[in-house]
Amino acid sequence: MEHPILRPRAEQRYREELEALRAWDEGNKKPENWQLSPKAVRLFILGSPAPVRCGDRSVTIRKKYLGNDALVERCIITLAGNRGLMLVGEPGTAKTMLSELLSAAISGCSTNTVQGTAGTTEDMIKYSWNYALLLAEGPSRNALVPSPLYVGMEKGILTRFEEITRTPAEVQDCLISVLSDKVMNIPELGDEGLLFARQGFNVIGTANTRDKGVNEMSSALKRRFNFETVRPVGDVALEKQIILNEVGALAEAAGIPRPLDEEAAELLAVTYHELREGVSAQGQRIEKPSAVMSTAEAVSVCFQTLMTAWYYGDGRMDEGCLVENLVGAVAKESREDLGKIEDYFSTVVRDRAQREGGAWTRYYEARRKLR
Repeated sequence: MEHPILRPRAEQRYREELEALRAWDEGNKKPENWQLSPKAVRLFILGSPAPVRCGDRSVTIRKKYLGNDALVERCIITLAGNRGLMLVGEPGTAKTMLSELLSAAISGCSTNTVQGTAGTTEDMIKYSWNYALLLAEGPSRNALVPSPLYVGMEKGILTRFEEITRTPAEVQDCLISVLSDKVMNIPELGDEGLLFARQGFNVIGTANTRDKGVNEMSSALKRRFNFETVRPVGDVALEKQIILNEVGALAEAAGIPRPLDEEAAELLAVTYHELREGVSAQGQRIEKPSAVMSTAEAVSVCFQTLMTAWYYGDGRMDEGCLVENLVGAVAKESREDLGKIEDYFSTVVRDRAQREGGAWTRYYEARRKLR
């Protein structure tokens, strides 16, 4: 019996859409070794206004990135050129998701990835050795173990470098010569130790602005990238839609066949937006928590509440449980943030409950869960 995997790759999850776009894409201009043209990549990420024909079927291309359309277009053009792409921004702004979608559409592979950490070493990025074969045969291509950068250059596909500023600066700088000359030197292989990148190779990096100063990128490395800042969602209605979309996908994967609670999604979208911005819709100043008030965190809180309702309750998402999960998400960095949330409920939520009633009243009454 084949067991479903927990998180399918983007190229698996959207296989039908990618196949339809490849059929639609015939005749469009595309860079060498790209699976889709820039036009088709844009449609894949931002959605198509009309279904795309694939043989005798019509396939709907859903909008996957609900953000700045112009930013997506610039990212695609950057990757078609000879400079790397660096996505920077607050945590939880869908930088990783965007890099994954770009890789799936352009290279057909989103898993050629380096996960940057304090323990990342150069051989995890470029190449290492099978020491049994190295001792038996000496340095050879057979004994070499390619890492993501090597694979990207050899196959002409994108290499993703997540959380690049978490990586030591001297390790980051191994990218400089690769991005400049598009060649990797492997001294152990002697005269055959030069790997020239195939067309289609490039690097997508991501970095959180909250990590600035941890391992600041050198100016030499920065010059090899085009930087794009991915900003938090600025529209409450759009943030609500993102929460519904992502929670719906998580619920489907978890086998929870419950209709989504739009009221709960709106409560969270408004709460996260106002706490992140430091001002309510009525212009009232709010003290910002130190915690990351990202849309991704709101999705997590909503999904936790949905699972609690499914496994422990009657299926209806309870505002008290929503508040409990909100506290867990917000107060994880500093207990002082709990006081800021209490002030928010005592003022902004109270006033909105008096004006609008309904779910906002139940939300305000659940403030006892803050303690």
